[in-house]
Amino acid sequence: MTELAERRTLASTDGAPSTSEVLTAVGGLHDLVDAHGPQNDIDGRIAEPVVEALYDSGAIGVITPRELGGSEMTPRQAMDVYRTLSYADPSTGWVTMALAMSTGLAGAFFERDAAEELFRTPRLGIAGQGTRAGRAEPVDGGYRVSGQWSFASGIKHATHLHTAAADTTSGTTRFFIVPVDQVDFVDNWDVLGLRGTASIDYSLDGVFVPTEMSYPSLSVEPVTGGSLYRVGIGNFASINHGAWAIGVGRRLLDELAVTVRAKAGRAGSSAENASFHEQYAIAELKLRSAQALLYDVWEEIEGVLAEGDRMSVRLETLNRAALCNATEQLDQISGFVYRSAGSDALRRGTLQRLYRDVHAGTQHISSSPIILQSAGRQLAGLAEGQKWVHFQLI
Repeated sequence: MTELAERRTLASTDGAPSTSEVLTAVGGLHDLVDAHGPQNDIDGRIAEPVVEALYDSGAIGVITPRELGGSEMTPRQAMDVYRTLSYADPSTGWVTMALAMSTGLAGAFFERDAAEELFRTPRLGIAGQGTRAGRAEPVDGGYRVSGQWSFASGIKHATHLHTAAADTTSGTTRFFIVPVDQVDFVDNWDVLGLRGTASIDYSLDGVFVPTEMSYPSLSVEPVTGGSLYRVGIGNFASINHGAWAIGVGRRLLDELAVTVRAKAGRAGSSAENASFHEQYAIAELKLRSAQALLYDVWEEIEGVLAEGDRMSVRLETLNRAALCNATEQLDQISGFVYRSAGSDALRRGTLQRLYRDVHAGTQHISSSPIILQSAGRQLAGLAEGQKWVHFQLI
């Protein structure tokens, strides 16, 4: 057992790990995570030493209620964790935030006895998909769940699946938690970027899931844990994907700076090019302003929750818009970095991998054009009486 694992074992009996302990531990993982990034891209999964370190450091427990052994971080603290890991390797950051969210929400919204039983699972990790509902047929004691889904990010490093299905009687959607050995997986993650996330397809065919191993998808009142869980699952997207975008954008600009400095003094080098200097400054400002907006919105959300109030529709709108902005700025920064690095970005290496990862991450539904279109409608006062349900303003 590693030193980190020993500390986690103590935490499970003597109290949950502190936020500062987890942040410090995650901050010390850069070299390990970075070193395995290229091989993750080839293997289509995160290297086992990295996965072990993620669990041992508490990175997978940042959204888990403290009463169940997690650190239950504030949104901005969780974003610091995801930014740090995404900077080191985008696939590792992506897998971490996917596992952390699904695991933590099950802990918050399961009935307490079921949650305590679930969290006795060694190295518990829950991954899956929740944006497209399958079928859940009510039966005695639970549901028979069927369907086909895509994008099970991190599932190769999880103990359980998290997936959405609609009650065939009531039409309401629930999230179901299923042990991975009951799930049929399709190893089909052949994609441009984020190859290490193993975001494969999967299916269930009439799998029985006890009622207590599920919870309503629109849950906002936690059984266990504090105000963090009252934001609703749709609002977690900017914590996850916004932080990911900021971390990857920072790494791109840092890698470009290293590349340009290495060529200083050569004829035609960007190091002596005033236009490049200007464009780099603009890219830096885009990244920092995107981060500032994202964190500013979450500071306001945290304040609202601390007062015991609910988020307004407008604040939810700003949250989603801030994520779209971070994603758009990352897209623009990646294009600038790719063009400026020339053949260094074309060939196999860190810059090429980061560029490919960006253009996988920008495809996520949470940053789709319809989100920003809906946000503009609401901000302009043209959506009276409408509210956000996951990724739709209805």
